[in-house]
Amino acid sequence: MDKRKVDVAIIGAGTAGMGAYRAARRFTDNLVLIEGAHFGTTCARVGCMPSKLLIAAADAAYNARRGDLFGIQAKEIRVDGPAVMERVRTERDRFVGTVLEAINEMPEDHLIRGHARFLSPHRLAVGDGLEVEADRIVIATGSSPSIPDSFKAAGDRLIVNDDVFEWQDLPESVAVFGPGVIGLELGQALSRLGVRVRMFGSGGSIGPIQDDEIRQCAYRVFNEEFPLHPEADTRKIELTDKGVAVTFAEHKGAEEAVTETFDYLLAATGRKPNVHNLDLQNADLELDKHGLPLFDRYTLRCGDSHIFIAGDVNAEVPLLHEAADEGRIAGTNAGQYPEVLAGLRRAPLSVVFTDPQIATVGKTIHQVDEDCRGRFAVGTVSFENQGRSRVIGKNKGLLRVYGEHGSGLFMGAEMFGPSAEHIGHLLAWAVQQRMTVTEMLEMPFYHPVIEEGVRTALRDLRYRLSLGPEYAQQSLDCGPGS
Repeated sequence: MDKRKVDVAIIGAGTAGMGAYRAARRFTDNLVLIEGAHFGTTCARVGCMPSKLLIAAADAAYNARRGDLFGIQAKEIRVDGPAVMERVRTERDRFVGTVLEAINEMPEDHLIRGHARFLSPHRLAVGDGLEVEADRIVIATGSSPSIPDSFKAAGDRLIVNDDVFEWQDLPESVAVFGPGVIGLELGQALSRLGVRVRMFGSGGSIGPIQDDEIRQCAYRVFNEEFPLHPEADTRKIELTDKGVAVTFAEHKGAEEAVTETFDYLLAATGRKPNVHNLDLQNADLELDKHGLPLFDRYTLRCGDSHIFIAGDVNAEVPLLHEAADEGRIAGTNAGQYPEVLAGLRRAPLSVVFTDPQIATVGKTIHQVDEDCRGRFAVGTVSFENQGRSRVIGKNKGLLRVYGEHGSGLFMGAEMFGPSAEHIGHLLAWAVQQRMTVTEMLEMPFYHPVIEEGVRTALRDLRYRLSLGPEYAQQSLDCGPGS
């Protein structure tokens, strides 16, 4: 077996791994980036970018059908499935290509292809022919779809999100299991492209939503487009000559069950960290009950070891911008080891690109309740009568903002509504700057914009914190003294 000794070895060339490589290289040129599967990052290949391409096509079809709302009569709308999927793949490949260009610019001797596993805390076997001895190691192996065993009854009709983007055409029907981020985005997009979709959940959750009022609103709105059963009782899945037959009741405890057949069963039931082939038992790390290393979220260091863990593999915040931050922190600390410093962790922000969109910012309502020991208030705005939202026909959803009694500190928010991807950023910046509700209301609000709804919610919150007068929710943004 060939042997090689380096200062830093990084396992995984995804977003976190590439970030760790760039950061560590500022301290040493004696390092390697090891990748056992595909170069190109999950986001570019099968995640963020191809899903948004499919959503863009779906939104175009949906908006074309809604012309009547504005008095526009369009000809019959026809979705060309092969053309839709060809654009998804073509643009997806372009995004992957830009990542591969960055990989190709790295020195060839810095890249090692093969699956890595621990032989000891400092030694890695890569494939069958190479042993790498590293002073410091960064684990950045990402995650992969988690599929319940019961779904395997669907046979070759069982798919995950990776498979969707390789379709040459759109199917007639899909059963989506898992109303999380992936399930909601792909399920709604396929529905808007003319695919018959039914979505199943088991625990009652809808995406990342924690606020009950937001969840109830999302449930009503999504069910206007496709059937969504967040607490379905799935009793049987079987492969038939006609497709995947799913026998289910709409909720647990219901006596009556129905059977419906679909072309495919899309398993969108979460992702699991890629640690199963790393032989972590040889790394001398303390592991949790799931077999993941215990680590410090500010340094990404595993215990007091020379090993760091970053990105989706640590199962903390599986988002690209968080993976990039974690890669930078882990790579910096691995590069400058034994000096280990806390890195910047940004205010929590997540966005789901459904329509309406979902955004979660800062602390959840349950975290706020715990931190404030019940001494908090909630401000609310409905977008049903919000001026700009009605103008553009996007007047569905709610925004709920949370503030602390006494200090008036803005703690967080959840939103299901129009332009949540943009409003979420504004609110996340306010959380990170530790702004008070009063300070936020002193910021400019243009007219007519959807952000005026944020002002309405903040005014409601200010009143409920006993920091300002009651605000009339039903008043229009263009009314007197707006």
